[in-house]
Amino acid sequence: MEVIKPSFGGNDKIKIPKNTIGIVFGVLGLVVLVYILLNSWYTVNDQQQAVVLTFGKVTSVEGAGIHFKFPYPIQTVEKVPVHMTQKLELGYREHSKGNYVTVEEESKMITGDFNFVNIDFFIEWKVSDPKKYLFTSLDPQSILKKTSLSAVRSVVGASTIDEVLTSGKIVIENEIKDEVISKLDAYDIGIQVLEIKIQDSEAPTDEVRQAFKDVENAKQSKETAINEATRYRNSELPKAQAEADRIIRNAESLKQQRINEATGEVAKFLIMHEEYKNFKDITRTRIYLEAMEEILPKIEVYIENDSGSIQKHVPLRPFN
Repeated sequence: MEVIKPSFGGNDKIKIPKNTIGIVFGVLGLVVLVYILLNSWYTVNDQQQAVVLTFGKVTSVEGAGIHFKFPYPIQTVEKVPVHMTQKLELGYREHSKGNYVTVEEESKMITGDFNFVNIDFFIEWKVSDPKKYLFTSLDPQSILKKTSLSAVRSVVGASTIDEVLTSGKIVIENEIKDEVISKLDAYDIGIQVLEIKIQDSEAPTDEVRQAFKDVENAKQSKETAINEATRYRNSELPKAQAEADRIIRNAESLKQQRINEATGEVAKFLIMHEEYKNFKDITRTRIYLEAMEEILPKIEVYIENDSGSIQKHVPLRPFN
């Protein structure tokens, strides 16, 4: 093959060998082959899913592993972290570990009783559907952020400042989460909210902030006093119960003792009654003397029969 190169004032010709053109085409073919080989494989880690597009249309969603695809521009791959929990900060930003900066346009809100309050919170979320996450909206994270801010302002706007700063945080968090989930389900952008947590809430001025701290301290003191009283009750109640049981047992024992004594007295009386029926005069005299001995223990009574001998001496004791 001959290539004619124009020249000024001459008829010079440049000849290119045929084998050189073969080498050029061979090199180009090798480059194309290497390009195809390098772009025909892709890897997906265990935190991701890959959305495969063929001529711009989603044709499959692949999990972790090594996969084959046609080279660009026939097929392209978008990798999405679907198994990784992500965090969205609202009302503050963490510039470095332990260092936070407040974002007032996000944190400052008004409560239902017309007080201002600053709220910092964060959202834990993950991608639930990589296809919808990539192609249902242009910026799903921005939608999540705006939806969350709207829900927070709505819930805080229906709550009192006392609930926001002290006792109602858990209820507020749950209400915000329910509202955000409901809206995201309607938008269907492939995002799942896992948790919404209030990082901090405080009044905008030092005076109000100190007042609510005092209220919180008073509530803690109340809880402490209640706990101490409960602990004292739990320690003293078993003692009181044991004492009550002891008194009841003693009373039962005394009751049984009195019953036994009464039963004995009845038996004694019945025996005495039988004796009285058999020997009325003797029994009457003996009962009289025993009664006098009990009533007048120091009196001395001598009973003398007709013959002059002593029959009974009260109290009974030896004669000198």
